[in-house]
Amino acid sequence: MTDSLLDTVRRYAQTHADRDGIARTPIPGLTLIRETGPTPLRYAVSRPLVALVLQGAKRVSMGGDSFEFGAGESLLIAADVPTVSQVIRANPNTPYFSLVIDLDLAVIEALVAEMGAAPFAAGRPVSIHPTEAEVADSALRLLRLLDRPASVPILQPQLLRELHYWLLAGLHGEAIRSLGVTNSHARRVARAVAVIRDGFARPLRVEHLAEVAGMSPSTFHEHFKSVTSLTPLQYQKQLRLIEARRMMLADGEPISNAAYAVGYESVTQFTRDYGRMFRLPPARDLKAARARIQPENSEYGCIPLPKTSSGTGLPGEAQ
Repeated sequence: MTDSLLDTVRRYAQTHADRDGIARTPIPGLTLIRETGPTPLRYAVSRPLVALVLQGAKRVSMGGDSFEFGAGESLLIAADVPTVSQVIRANPNTPYFSLVIDLDLAVIEALVAEMGAAPFAAGRPVSIHPTEAEVADSALRLLRLLDRPASVPILQPQLLRELHYWLLAGLHGEAIRSLGVTNSHARRVARAVAVIRDGFARPLRVEHLAEVAGMSPSTFHEHFKSVTSLTPLQYQKQLRLIEARRMMLADGEPISNAAYAVGYESVTQFTRDYGRMFRLPPARDLKAARARIQPENSEYGCIPLPKTSSGTGLPGEAQ
């Protein structure tokens, strides 16, 4: 089954992948990735998703944790978290291939209600497990719709629902289930994350975020870090730095303009924080990034951020 899935992904990705290795499909939330060599570090704000790796290997870091996974394994990102990713095993003869599925929270919530009481846990926002046969089978049948475009609008909703069911019933189930429980800690924290995301350039008021999440400040701080692996201030800082980097690379904004646009009051502090996150000061990092042939992109979708005062925002990606 896995070989059939790899063959199907390979065939579609080789025909449809763009210069960044992303093959968009007409099925909502389904994207295929193809890389023909190791990639530079890529920074993104990942939304909840599952990535099935079919060939090659990748490393994803979040907070202080780093995960490596390869063919036959699935990555779950169960929260809106900043990540650093890098394909570590691929070559032109044996490319990296993966299938990325955005998790549909409405589908998950409906399935959780139908499936009845079962354990759920917010746990770590990133986890790795072997890809189960039922997940691979439903993903393959979903992909086969691409050969019959007229079938996509009719059959894809039920096949996407089936795929979500097998994910809920499998090894990733407890973490995914927490996304479908209305009053779970994961869903409460997600409401606070949305507030941070909508106003990432403004000063952060943890008391207001706790109120949005329906928790006391101390309880909120504990559960926020459990769900995202970061404190609220660390989360906001990473959003700011990722957006500032995008502004400088994509829009050509000067360093000082980008720093002020995302909410920094001091270019010196911005430069210091930037160097800690991206491992180089802004000027050297931008020079190195522009010198690379392969553009900066990420397999994992970026959460669309609102417009900042300079009229820029962090755009969503293909997934």
